[in-house]
Amino acid sequence: MSQPVNYSDRPWLDPEAEPFIKVQSVSKHFGDFTAVDSVDLEIYKGELFSLLGGSGCGKTTLLRMLAGFETPSSGSIVIDGVNMNNVPPYERPVNMMFQSYALFPHMTVENNVAYGLKRDGVARSEIGRRVADMLSMVELTRFAKRKPHQLSGGQRQRVALARALVKQPKVLLLDEPLGALDKRLRDQTQYELMNIQERLGVTFVVVTHDQEEAMTLSTRIAVMDAGRFMQIGTPTEIYEFPNSRLVAEFIGNANMFEGRVTENGPDHVAVEGKNPKCDFYIDHGMSIAEGTKVWIALRPEKIRISKEKPANSDTNSVRGMVHDIGYLGGTSTYRVKVGDDHLVEITSTNQSRPKDGNPPIDWDEEVFLYWEPSSSVVLTK
Repeated sequence: MSQPVNYSDRPWLDPEAEPFIKVQSVSKHFGDFTAVDSVDLEIYKGELFSLLGGSGCGKTTLLRMLAGFETPSSGSIVIDGVNMNNVPPYERPVNMMFQSYALFPHMTVENNVAYGLKRDGVARSEIGRRVADMLSMVELTRFAKRKPHQLSGGQRQRVALARALVKQPKVLLLDEPLGALDKRLRDQTQYELMNIQERLGVTFVVVTHDQEEAMTLSTRIAVMDAGRFMQIGTPTEIYEFPNSRLVAEFIGNANMFEGRVTENGPDHVAVEGKNPKCDFYIDHGMSIAEGTKVWIALRPEKIRISKEKPANSDTNSVRGMVHDIGYLGGTSTYRVKVGDDHLVEITSTNQSRPKDGNPPIDWDEEVFLYWEPSSSVVLTK
């Protein structure tokens, strides 16, 4: 007898799970401009979901519609089984954390956090308890009497988070929550944000343009472009199995090769590359006709680089000349010119130190690039 599947960490795969947030055929027009174009989205309780895209793609407009600051031109938004279209922002079970944090400069940390509770008429004893609990959670108890200008950027970010969460919303909307922090602090704060979200179990919806941030934080990501969702999936699905050139090139780095399908079997696809001229062998089948023009996406870390010719160089291999090298300590990035001046980027881990201090591969050296049959992704759009 088979065991039941545990969907607790991936409720979107459970056919019986009920989405906590439903966005159904939602559009938003500003005059002749369509900011959000008939999108559908389901987010489940306890998710840390990211809306990812470049400037003007519609992600912030969609977030503002979830918050109630914008009204959909068409379609509906349902949160916890209730249609929100005619519900004002202050009556929705959501709170929003803005990129600017919007802290009151004349108030102490604890008064900033308590402000929303006081406006709601919560009892003073309850306010004191909830504010103390929240400041403890974000590790700011000893800063309770300070003003915002006496705090670091990361501390101000945590005050804004505490103020948003102290009202115990069912959904927290975060607009570029880490955008004002420097890289090192942003990297540290990502994990703090994840830990707080996991402890509270609140559904987070994050808007960001930062691919690395979305990959680190999210249970799932929706990649947006021109008001539409291009792909929705887990970070692994989005990165390893992009469904288009746009997604492959937007999420991380990807080398793109134009080609033509020469063979399509049940367990493999063969593609003849145009520039560089090389044969790709992909060890999984696709429903695609021979002769179809396709693009091959190869991530830089999937490509190996060597001065020695690989044993099997008939497929998944090409020769080139080193054009650029970027030494980053733990890794090195190579840009190799192949074919008709086509540059291929390779990321290689520096697992051992060179004995003489000289790089194992240098500028203007001839090298061979090769990769596994499973490394290539075939894209038709």
